[in-house]
Amino acid sequence: VQLQASGGGLVKAGDSLRLSCVASGRSFSSYGVGWFRQAPGKEREFVASITWDGGRKYYKNSVKGRFTISRDNAKNTVYLQMNSLKPEDTAVYYCAAGSIATASYEYAYWGQGTLVTVSS
Repeated sequence: VQLQASGGGLVKAGDSLRLSCVASGRSFSSYGVGWFRQAPGKEREFVASITWDGGRKYYKNSVKGRFTISRDNAKNTVYLQMNSLKPEDTAVYYCAAGSIATASYEYAYWGQGTLVTVSS
C-alpha cells in the first residue's frame, strides 16, 4: 500500500483544513488508518484513527470536537477534517495504514506528510 497525504497549508487560528490520504493498493479498504503529526523538535504523536469500515474512530484528547476522521473506501481515501485550528496544531501530518493503534510502530505503511501551519 502506498499513501499520499495532501491538503496542508498556511491558515490562521480558527480556520479549517481538510487533509486527504489517498492510497494505492487493492487491500486498502481492509486496513485501519491513522493520522499522526510531528511538530518541530517534538516526537511524532497520534492524532486520530479509523477502522477499516469507518465504524470506530479514535482521537487525541486535544483534538476531540475539532477534528473528524472519515473514509471513502470507494475512493481509497481517508480524510481528516480540522476545524477551529490552533497554533499548537502546527506540524507535519502523516497518514498511516495497518492499524488503529495510538503507537506509530503498529503501522506498516506511511505517507510522506503534509505541512500544516497555523498562525496566531
